[in-house]
Amino acid sequence: MSQILVIGGSGFVGSHVVARLVQAGHTVRVATRRRERARQLFLLPTVDVLQADVHDDRALDQLVAGCDAVVNLAGILHSRPGDPYGADFARVHVELPRRITDACHKAGIRRLVHVSALGAKSDAPSEYLRSKAAGEEVLIAARTRIDATVLRPSVVFGPEDNFLNLFSRLQCVLPVMLLACPEAKFQPVHVTDVAECVARCLVERDSIHRSYDLCGPKVYTLAELVRFAGAASGHRRQVIGLPDSLAYLQAWFMEWLPVKLLSRDNLRSMQVPSTCDCEFPFGIHPVSLESTAPAWLAGKGPRTQYHEYRGRAGR
Repeated sequence: MSQILVIGGSGFVGSHVVARLVQAGHTVRVATRRRERARQLFLLPTVDVLQADVHDDRALDQLVAGCDAVVNLAGILHSRPGDPYGADFARVHVELPRRITDACHKAGIRRLVHVSALGAKSDAPSEYLRSKAAGEEVLIAARTRIDATVLRPSVVFGPEDNFLNLFSRLQCVLPVMLLACPEAKFQPVHVTDVAECVARCLVERDSIHRSYDLCGPKVYTLAELVRFAGAASGHRRQVIGLPDSLAYLQAWFMEWLPVKLLSRDNLRSMQVPSTCDCEFPFGIHPVSLESTAPAWLAGKGPRTQYHEYRGRAGR
């Protein structure tokens, strides 16, 4: 049994990673800005949810103390603009990995698993991908001090995702889907496969100082994924692809909404195919979209059924 610190463990991917680490017999510390956001983790055995600011060096030193390894899942999709990337991207994707490596070095911790993004390159068209690449460069520069593994997933799907579920919800209320970048390519990977890779990295010494691209078994266009979500949820809508000029205008408008669904930087990210042609690592057979997604998109997942059964029983 090892003591693992998971940064970003209260989110969609993080919750599955924490559950998988618990299943593997580890004790897990989860650092989160607001403890109540990690309520789903409270009942897991060997999990300690701690409210802390991971961007504060003193707090980070306290979090890593006594741990055997760190998993960094922190990431954001939107930032104020900048060159080569905005300040928010810099803080989370570049400065935080540097703080983590420094804290690990001071505490004598060598093992780090870092989740980046497929398509991350220093010359990528989007600030998001450039900042993710800069975060990876921090780990490369610290190779003599840290034994890091980098995972680069394509878009991650699962019952609680904000990708397929978002398209499903939108088609419940909109008569037609006006879609930017309809031909953008993705190779969605299931959240449990990502969590399994994290767990394997922590025990497979051959993964040290290596990077793995994580993709599902099939490539889709964005338009195909939107149609799939609509059909599976029973709310199939016509999907109309927008030309670049209107897509840019749509993204600009959405940047002013209280909840950002799309930004101009997101459009630039989608210019890079989120696909790979390598085998899935550690002999894992990735879960397909068609075998799992229809259950929860149709509202027939285990959680939905549980509430239905309680209603029928009058509870």
